[in-house]
Amino acid sequence: MGLDDTLAAAGELQDSDIAVYAWVLEHGAASVDAVAARTGADAGEGAAAVGRLLRLRLLQQHPGEPATVFAVAPETAAAQLAAPIEAEILQQRHKLSGIRRELLRAAPTYDSRRSAAGAVEVLENLHLVREALAQASERCCEEIIASQPGGGARVPEAMEEALVRDRAVLERGVRLRTLYHHTARFNGPSQAYVAAASALGGEYRTAHELFGRLIVFDRETAFIPVQDDSWGAVLIREPSTVAYLCEIFEQTWDRATPFTAAVGQQLETVSREIHETIVRLLAAGLKDEAIARRLGMSLRTARRHIADIMGTLGAESRFQAGVRAAVQGLVNAGRPDGPLVPS
Repeated sequence: MGLDDTLAAAGELQDSDIAVYAWVLEHGAASVDAVAARTGADAGEGAAAVGRLLRLRLLQQHPGEPATVFAVAPETAAAQLAAPIEAEILQQRHKLSGIRRELLRAAPTYDSRRSAAGAVEVLENLHLVREALAQASERCCEEIIASQPGGGARVPEAMEEALVRDRAVLERGVRLRTLYHHTARFNGPSQAYVAAASALGGEYRTAHELFGRLIVFDRETAFIPVQDDSWGAVLIREPSTVAYLCEIFEQTWDRATPFTAAVGQQLETVSREIHETIVRLLAAGLKDEAIARRLGMSLRTARRHIADIMGTLGAESRFQAGVRAAVQGLVNAGRPDGPLVPS
């Protein structure tokens, strides 16, 4: 039976066939004619049921007596039907491995001859970005560092997909470090993801401000977003540029707070940092949208914080809030050195 026949047979079991299967189980081996005659509404239907059960391997012919059938366990029948499919899958995997093995022989030549222009590549759509990220992840063998702004509006499905990818990387012994905004601590899916990934060996920290989105593999290949609103990215292989981006990450990582359970004193600390940063950005004249983007929160949440701050300061305008914050010494309170590049 070919692969197509096997797949077709696996989907043809009918309710009436179960009654035929049960009768053979109860009575033991019997002739095909006897089974058909005693279980079918008529001879034709009974013979058809026996034929389907034989194709599905739930009934099998007795060795040396083709006219006699007996019933076997569904697990046994499934194993027999699946065997050719599994063999074909294995064969295709061997072919794929061979293709990759042969083509990757040219990788050292490509890497050594790559021109300076090829050190920076613009990936214009999400499909190309995902493909390049997957390839970089598969080839990565030492470390992945990432800065992921936002975190206050992540959905469970996205977190589950990320956990599957991270598990595969961490199980290979790759070190994984990720920066989030403080707002990720207040997001349930982010909390659950970090708890699960941390148990696998991932390392996570949060900061009140981040320099932007960044992923670096083995300190050799970096991805940063394009400046428009598309889902594209810029792939950077130029060593000095990648090293510079890694240094920015390390400086932010050193100042960031380990992402543990978002409770107690630590939660109060990050909440205070968010509050102080909003005061400073208000005093600098930033608009609501810019403040929300810099802190990785929704515009609605940012405006709620701003309203609370203005109420606390007794200010009726942004300008007045900035002046009063400066007078009270709140603008530079607890402010760490800023990142090397703007958000």
